[in-house]
Amino acid sequence: MKQDDKNRIISTKESPDEVAFEKSLRPKKLADYIGQDKVKDNLSIFMAAAKKRNEPIEHVLLHGCPGLGKTTLAHIIANEMGSNIKITSGPAIEKTGDLAAILTNLANGDILFIDEIHRLNKVIEEILYRPLWR
Repeated sequence: MKQDDKNRIISTKESPDEVAFEKSLRPKKLADYIGQDKVKDNLSIFMAAAKKRNEPIEHVLLHGCPGLGKTTLAHIIANEMGSNIKITSGPAIEKTGDLAAILTNLANGDILFIDEIHRLNKVIEEILYRPLWR
């Protein structure tokens, strides 16, 4: 093989094998998640209380630097609660209609994970955080 062939990118798209491999690396249960014991303890109590009440888990805000495991924890919460997870990002929600489409397609108990929520449009943020009792 020539040196040029070693450095060339074949494709920028993820193959199904790559997606499956990445999913296999991510822990599925809170017990398999390494580190952040205080966060795990709090989440465990929070999820157990919701299960005892036969209710979905309430709002959870995961914050921190990139690479700390926020997305992984969102997946774990969904797995532990027996829920589906829908993932989007703040910049992907450009209009109020985008948010409405996402929210109306959620089933009872589904987990919505908004990555990079700090980059959410301010108008969308106001709608998302508006109290329900208005």
